[in-house]
Amino acid sequence: MQESGEVVQFQAEAQPAPRDFRTFFEDEQRRLFKTLYFVTGDRTEAADLMQEAFLRLWERWDRIEAIEDPGAYLFRVALNGWRMRARAARRAARRTVPLGVVRDAYDDVDLREDVRRMLQAVTPRQRLALVLLDLYGYGSEDAARIMGIRPSTVRALATQGRAVLRTRGGPHE
Repeated sequence: MQESGEVVQFQAEAQPAPRDFRTFFEDEQRRLFKTLYFVTGDRTEAADLMQEAFLRLWERWDRIEAIEDPGAYLFRVALNGWRMRARAARRAARRTVPLGVVRDAYDDVDLREDVRRMLQAVTPRQRLALVLLDLYGYGSEDAARIMGIRPSTVRALATQGRAVLRTRGGPHE
């Protein structure tokens, strides 16, 4: 007799290997589908996982005697398939979903107006040097050719312009 609250252990009986795949499928498919539906919460995904698991087992059916418990193997394959799908979905979501990026068109307008006001504080030559070097990314050699002056003059104008912008302190002063 068992004591109250005592854990009773049952020895798992090794089930004999099923004779044919059709019988095994008919015996296991309902139980596997219910389990997968409970795990995934989606009938379609549960059915897909179940089909994939049965296919994997069917591919190894000629070696079924080597598999100790075909039912447990079937469940393990199905649940591993579900885990792999979930991991792949998480990886794909991280790659495709930008988090927290919301663009406001009015912010762009404000930014353009702030930059315009700041550039008004520098001389036209300094402004042109800053725009060519910093906005368009030209080198001092190319900017010098565009402006018709020496590269060292372009660098000096840009340095003077940046100094003026720093002393102004920013767009809202």
